[in-house]
This record gives sequence, C-alpha cells and structure tokens, in this order.
Amino acid sequence: MSGVRERRRDGETTGRMDGQRGGDRKEPAGEREEFSGGWEPVGRGKEPVGDWEPTGHGEEAAVDWEGLVGAATLGTDRRRGGTPGALLDAAAVLAVRRRAGLRPAEAGARPDPVADDPRPAPPEAARRRLAQLLAGRGGAGAGGRRGAAPDLTELLPQWLAAASRWGYRAPAALVPALLDAAKARTDLRPQALALAGARGLWLARLNPEWRFALRSGAGGGELPDPGDGAGVERLWQEGLFAERVALLGAVRAYDPAAATQLLSGTWATERAEDRLMFLDSLRVGLSERDEPFLEAALGDRSRNVRATAAELLSALPTSALAARQARRALACVGPKGVVPPADCDAGMQRDGVVRRPPAGRGERAWWLGQLVEAAPLACWRERFGGLDPAAILALPMAEEWREELHAAWCRAAVRQRDPQWSRALLGSAAAPPAAGPATASLAERAKLLQTLPREERAGWVAEFVRAHGLSEAFQLLGVCAVPWSAPLGRAVVDALDIAREAGSYPWSFSGVMGLAERCLDPTEAGHLEALTAAYDDPPDASPGAGGYWAEAFQRLVATLRLRAAMLAELTPPPA
Repeated sequence: MSGVRERRRDGETTGRMDGQRGGDRKEPAGEREEFSGGWEPVGRGKEPVGDWEPTGHGEEAAVDWEGLVGAATLGTDRRRGGTPGALLDAAAVLAVRRRAGLRPAEAGARPDPVADDPRPAPPEAARRRLAQLLAGRGGAGAGGRRGAAPDLTELLPQWLAAASRWGYRAPAALVPALLDAAKARTDLRPQALALAGARGLWLARLNPEWRFALRSGAGGGELPDPGDGAGVERLWQEGLFAERVALLGAVRAYDPAAATQLLSGTWATERAEDRLMFLDSLRVGLSERDEPFLEAALGDRSRNVRATAAELLSALPTSALAARQARRALACVGPKGVVPPADCDAGMQRDGVVRRPPAGRGERAWWLGQLVEAAPLACWRERFGGLDPAAILALPMAEEWREELHAAWCRAAVRQRDPQWSRALLGSAAAPPAAGPATASLAERAKLLQTLPREERAGWVAEFVRAHGLSEAFQLLGVCAVPWSAPLGRAVVDALDIAREAGSYPWSFSGVMGLAERCLDPTEAGHLEALTAAYDDPPDASPGAGGYWAEAFQRLVATLRLRAAMLAELTPPPA
C-alpha cells in the first residue's frame, strides 16, 4: 500500500514510504503542516525528485515544497533520482497550489462561502498601489548600498492605516498576499487582519500557514456585540482563550466596568498565566471602579499577578494602595534628607515591593525606589512645603540616594501620566544630557516625552536635535507623532545636511534617514531637491561620501512623493 506523508505538530511523521525507504520516517520536532495529495511530472512519467519518489493515489504522488527546495539547492544529481526537468514541473504544480491559498488535500466537502463584507473596496488606483507595496522588495543592494529607490515594504503600514481610517476592506484578490505579509511581519498583523476581515479568517481556516490569523483575532469566529449580554457571557464561558482575550478587550472598550465584572466571575478558576494576560487588559480604561477587584488580586497566589495588580493600583493616585505607599515613601524622603527603609515587611511585599534586588543593587536603595515610584506624585508638594516639581528636583540630596530617587520619580511620572513632573524631569532639551535634572537615559526620556502633548513633544525633540545633532536622537524621534511637525522636520533635515557637509557616510545615520522617509511631512519633498545633487567630496571627507549622500536624499525625496501619491489615492469613500 502506498504511503502518504503527513506533517504533524508533534514532530512525528506517520505513514509508510515505498521501496527501499519503507517504514516510519522521523521529522525534526517543531510545528508541522499537514499535506496530502501529490504531483505528476508533465510529459516525463513519474520521475522521482530528490528524496521524493512519486507514489500514491492514482495519478498523484506525495511531495512537499521543502523537498523540492532541497533538491534544487543540492542539485538533482546529488539527490536520489530525479532530473532537472521533473523538478521544475513539480515546482510549477506546487507553486500554483500555494498561490491559490489552498494546500493540496484529499477532496472533501466544499467549504461554506465567506460572509459578505459590507465595507467598500478602495479606489482602483489605491488597489494597484497596495499590490505594488505587497510585491515590493526593499533592503540594501550590493555592499550594503540601498540605492535611490524607495523601500516599498516600509510604506505598507501607512497604506493599511490610511485604508482603515476610511473604513475600506482589502481587495479580495490581494487578501492572500496580505496574509503572507502579516505572517512575515507581526507589526502588520492588527491592521492587516482588520482590513482582510471575514475573508481573511475564512482563508486562514483553509491554509495552515495562516493559522496565526485565527490566534490573533477572535479564534476565527465573530465576536458578539459588546452590548449583547447573553452572547458575551456564552462566549466568555465556552470560548477558546484567544476568543476570550479578544472578547474582554472589546467589552473593556465598550464598558470598562462590565469587563471587570465579567473577569471577576471566573477569576478563581482561571490559570495563573491567563489571569496575568486578562489583568493586563485592564490598563485600557483603568479607573477607581477597578480598585476593589485589583485590591483583591493583591492576595493572588501568583507573584506576577500580584505585581501587576500593585502596578495598576499605583497608577490610581486615589487608591488605598497608593495611600499606603505614600505613607511609607514620605517616611523615607523629606526636607531633612533620605532614610531608606531598613526592611521589607510583609505589608510592603503584599503591596508589590519585591524583596530581593537584582545583582549589583543594594537592598535599601532597591526598596526605596519601589516605594517612591508607587507613591502619588501629588504627595511631594506638601512634603516639601509647596515646592513645584522642578524646585523639588533642584534640592540638594545625598549623592548615594539622588540617582535612585530621581529614577523612581521618572517611573512614577510615566506610570501616572503626569506631564508637569515629566517636564521637570526632562529639563531643557538644549542642556547636556548628563547635566539634566533627572536622567540622562534616552530610553527614560522617550517614556517621559510620551506623557506630553504631541506638539510639545515634537518641539522638545526638535530643540534636542538642534543642540546635540542626530547621534542620540533616534529613540526620541520614534515617539513623535507622524507626520512630524514642520519645526521637527526642518531640524532633522538641517542636522542631516550638517552631517553631509562634514563628509560623514550617510549610513551612520541610516536609522534616522529611514525614520525621515516614513515620518517627514510629504510636502517637504520640494524643500529637499537642492540636497539631491551630487557634489565633490570636501577635504578630509570619507571617500565617495558626496555620492552616497546624494543617493540617500534622492531616495528620501522619491519616498516622500510616493507617500503623497499613496495618500491622495486613498480618498474617502462615497457617503
């Protein structure tokens, strides 16, 4: 009896192979996909390809894409049997099946048709643009040189965001390519799956390569309306984990209190890792109404759950936990100096203070930092006689505690989303980072900036770029809203021009240049034309730097114009 290979998730291949390779054959452990069906070399009889000898059902034989790739890589003369022509014939058959979005399988019942998607399709020009972006290939050329052509793959997220903003659906013919792109890039998945809609989930149930779509959304099914109490309760009690996560998020966005009530009903029976993920969903819409539930979670048997509940409660300045942590922190820090806690008692640990410090950290400094970051920032004004945050930060403090204390205030400002403390902790963007009032860490500064209004954030970063250049600005630019404001865009372009005139190689600024391509306002393209011309290298410049810079600015201008055209094509749908 002829055998058919089946690839399974448990890593074991079952079935019997004909001829001298009879018996069970093992595959490496890992995720496997199920194949059955076969191929027939056109016009050459049943010739073997590599390690695959055609056997099986009637005119078909078992083969997979990996086997063909292996034979093509090593050469058919080095694998058991087969000819180049037979390999190409087999590849052609499998390529058509792969592009069709359906794996070869035994004939079965025809699937139910996909539900209609009421959303409009994008305009024809936008559809062609999406096909171009999905087929685009970016990256460096020979020797790491990117060339002057735009990187199309980096523009795909902006197309998806614009299409979602206008309520379009993905063109049906492009859904398979969109799913392939989302499989390769996790950052695309939320918008790509939303655009693919029901058709994307329908296809994902037919092709194992797209199973991620079923895990990422509602498990392949439609979520009930958040206001449908019976439907919500039924799915919450009976649904798969992915469905329940998606449901909790939808209910939380619709009615935060209802989501907390839903979670309370099954909390005691949930697994620890599931409780942690469900608890994390409460960050959206967090309010004082969540306090009773979170206070109870402080007694959870899982340390990670307790820590997350404490973090969420400390983000509520009026919570009982915040008041307890404030009393402890105020007892340690005041106008007369800093006296860290001498011990980490059971009450502190229940409120989220971790007793054992990381390697290289002192215990008392570690406990002090955790208390200060969990205390409401409003408590410090009264403690320091009505001083504002900037004045408090300017007070002299013992050097051994100053860094720990300021870092804790940074974490508190981020957690409590306090712009006044963030401004004080950031200080002047023009000042040297090491001389700032709080932290020289760019990662911490980026987090603090996210608590500021978008225009103020962009202005601070623009001032930082003008004062310090681009070598340390990448993380800061990444938190600025897109498209960049005019002052920020001009500051970045001016800094790039200064680097060009200094004769540096442009790939030293490749990260910032890539951000500029995606984040500069497309209307800036005309202002950059003068920088696209090649020029002779200045004295002491790196050899060939002028040509490389001209190419980099040509690519920037071309990308901005392409973005402008792309956004213009996605016009609002008819009313």
